[in-house]
Amino acid sequence: MADRSALDPHAGQPVRAAGEPLERARAALVLLHGRGATADDILTLADAIGQPGLAYLAPQAAGFSWYPFPFLAPLDANEPHLSSALALVGAVVAQAGQAGLAPDRIALVGFSQGACLALEYAARHARRYGAVLAFSGGLIGPDGTPRDYAGSLDGTSVFLGCGDRDPHIPLARVEHSADVLARLGGDVTRRIYPGMGHMINEDELATARELLRRLAP
Repeated sequence: MADRSALDPHAGQPVRAAGEPLERARAALVLLHGRGATADDILTLADAIGQPGLAYLAPQAAGFSWYPFPFLAPLDANEPHLSSALALVGAVVAQAGQAGLAPDRIALVGFSQGACLALEYAARHARRYGAVLAFSGGLIGPDGTPRDYAGSLDGTSVFLGCGDRDPHIPLARVEHSADVLARLGGDVTRRIYPGMGHMINEDELATARELLRRLAP
């Protein structure tokens, strides 16, 4: 029998929490960290966003990476890690749902590898979410990957922000991802920042605050 940890490497990984207790929160954010980072790292966005009434849930990737190869690699190359990571995101979304929060009260937020994961999860499980915020990311898979996702984002606010000098995220993939998510019914905002590398800037945080304020007015 195959070792479960080899088939589902992110199974049972811890989920860090901050902000309002989930059972009292008006909305929840699922925060997905980048490669080499931690759940605690991405939870610093809770202070940067500073919105009361929100629960922040940050799962920790096994080995500090959601999948082993670049997000533009063939999908099979990143398995079973990618499917395991998507399943863990789904489990955290379900946890918020079990606490009484509908999908339109749950936002998916990620940076870098976590941004790619957030976008891919939203596309593969399209429905109306509270928001989808991707800082320096794009849909996963090589050029030419079929994007025949089912479902509809039904007007979900989707934000993609990226620098034009980001060494990890090609602008063409950001643009393509924005177009795919718009076709899925997302209300998409894409913002490209001249001269910015691989980071989150204050304009992106301000945009996040504005979108998330609608979840917990």
